[in-house]
Amino acid sequence: MVEKNGIETMGGGMRLDRRRFLSLCAAAGMTPLLAEKAFASAKELVLASWGGDAGKALAASFLDSFAAETGITGASDGSGTSGGKIKAMVESGQIIWDVMDTGTAVVQLGEEGYLEEIDYSIVDKSKVFEGFAYKYAIANYLFSYVLDYDRVALKDNEPKTWADFWNLKDFPGKRALRKGVEGMLEIALMADGVPIDKLYPIDEKRAFAKLREIKKDCFFWANGAESQQMLREGEVTMGVMWSTRVSALKEDTDGRCVWTWNQGLLCPGVWAVPKGNPAGRDAFRFIAWAQDPQRQIELFKMMNGSPANPAAAALMPPDLVPLDPGHPTNAKLQAKMDAEWYGKNQIRLNDQYLDFIAS
Repeated sequence: MVEKNGIETMGGGMRLDRRRFLSLCAAAGMTPLLAEKAFASAKELVLASWGGDAGKALAASFLDSFAAETGITGASDGSGTSGGKIKAMVESGQIIWDVMDTGTAVVQLGEEGYLEEIDYSIVDKSKVFEGFAYKYAIANYLFSYVLDYDRVALKDNEPKTWADFWNLKDFPGKRALRKGVEGMLEIALMADGVPIDKLYPIDEKRAFAKLREIKKDCFFWANGAESQQMLREGEVTMGVMWSTRVSALKEDTDGRCVWTWNQGLLCPGVWAVPKGNPAGRDAFRFIAWAQDPQRQIELFKMMNGSPANPAAAALMPPDLVPLDPGHPTNAKLQAKMDAEWYGKNQIRLNDQYLDFIAS
C-alpha cells in the first residue's frame, strides 16, 4: 500500500488516483463528465472511511484481496465520510468515492437523493442481522454502546443495568455520557424501565426527563479516547462506551475497568454508495464480497468491529466470543438500533441534545 495525494492505493496499483486525475482534468478545463469517462478505462474502486486505525483495518482486510481476486485496484481515502462532504461531492458532480464506511444517519441522505440504492440483486440481505439492511445502506460491521465501570472504585458492587447507572446512592461517583445523541436516549429509557424491544419510536420527552435526573453528575465525551480516559483516570466510576474500546481499557487497567453486555445497544456501521459513483456496480460487488464471514472475522481481529454476517458466529475463535457484541450469547442481552428512525430524527435530536448539555 502506498499513499499518493491523500489516497492510499492498494493491490499494487500504479495508476493515477481518481481524485488527482479529476483535479488535473479540472485544471485543464475538462468537464467532470468527460473526466469520468476518460478515467473509466482504469478499473479502480475508492473506499472512503474516517481513517485512523479503523480505516487501515478496513483497507487491509478487504481492499488488497479484492484487488487480487478481481483485478480492480483498490484505493482508500480516510478523510472522513461526513454528510456535508457527501452532499458537496454529489452536487458538484465530482464524485471520487465508490463505497463509504459510515454511520446510520446516512440513511436520510439516501432519501434526499445523494446515495445509490443498494443493489440487492448483487448484495445478499440474508448475510446481515435482521433489520440491518436498508434501502440506501447495509451493515458492514457491528458495535455496541455498553455500560463500562470501575470495579475497584465501586468496591465490587458491580452494576448490571442502566437503572444501576442512574442509582447514584448505591453506585456513587460521576458518570460519562456521549456528547452526541446516538444511543443516549435509549439508555435513558432502559433506565426508566422500557423493555429492550419497546424502545422505538423513542419517547423523546421521557428520555430527556430521565437524562436530566443525572446531568449534573455527568461528564460528556466527544470521542472514544476520551471515554476511555475518563474511566482510566478515575474521573468517573461508570460510563457509556463503544464496545470497540472496552477490551483495550480492560487490558490497560489490568481488569479494573470492565463492562456488561446486558442492555447494550447493538448498532451497525454501514456501507453506502454515493449517487453516481464512478465504479458503478463494482461497488456492490465489493460490498457483496466483503460479506464473507471469515473476512469479517479478520476485520474483527484488527479493529473490534464485530461481523455483520451472523454466519461468522460459528467460525469465531472461542477466545474472541466474549468480545463480540454480535455473537448470539451477547446479542440476545441487547437492544437493536433502529437506523430508519435515526435517519428521520437524528439531526434534529442531536441539536436538541447538545442544547440540553449546554443548558
